[in-house]
Amino acid sequence: MIRGEAEDPRAARTRARLRSALLEECAQRPLEEVGVAALVRRAGVGRATFYVHYADLEALAVDACADVVREAVEALHAWRGRPDPVRAPAALAEFFGSLTPHAGLYRTLLAPGGGGPLGRVLHRDLRAYSLRERERAGAADSPLVASAVAATFAGVLADWLHGDLGGTPAEIADQVWQLLVALHASR
Repeated sequence: MIRGEAEDPRAARTRARLRSALLEECAQRPLEEVGVAALVRRAGVGRATFYVHYADLEALAVDACADVVREAVEALHAWRGRPDPVRAPAALAEFFGSLTPHAGLYRTLLAPGGGGPLGRVLHRDLRAYSLRERERAGAADSPLVASAVAATFAGVLADWLHGDLGGTPAEIADQVWQLLVALHASR
């Protein structure tokens, strides 16, 4: 689909059913154990229909988890005025807390350090948002800081999901927030 072009409502419904079926399957077993046959049965669509919309299960999984990227970007920018340098916006702690139901799937798609297919989407979208906001504000070294912000957040998120960093959702939100505020203040 070309950006800006209206999406066929039937195709949107089919993709929504496939995303929902994948999340239901992944609530019961790891992505590696999910098969296309079981997935399409749960979604009520044919196997060929699945392949019309997605190249493979990983592509569907990234699409199903893409909302987490949007939620992360929104949570990081859920403040107005001058940011508190110590306490993260409540939306950021809520974001970290919301990851629990599908943490296994996120760990599959978001490698330690922030790589993997979901990590690439998160980095791209967060960098673009940060760059746009910094340029709008006339901030120095916008591309450098936008890249650092995206890499820092994706890396901390991934490492926390993989158990390499401890802390409650509120604690990790405050810690990553302090890093990001410092990055923005450094330039």
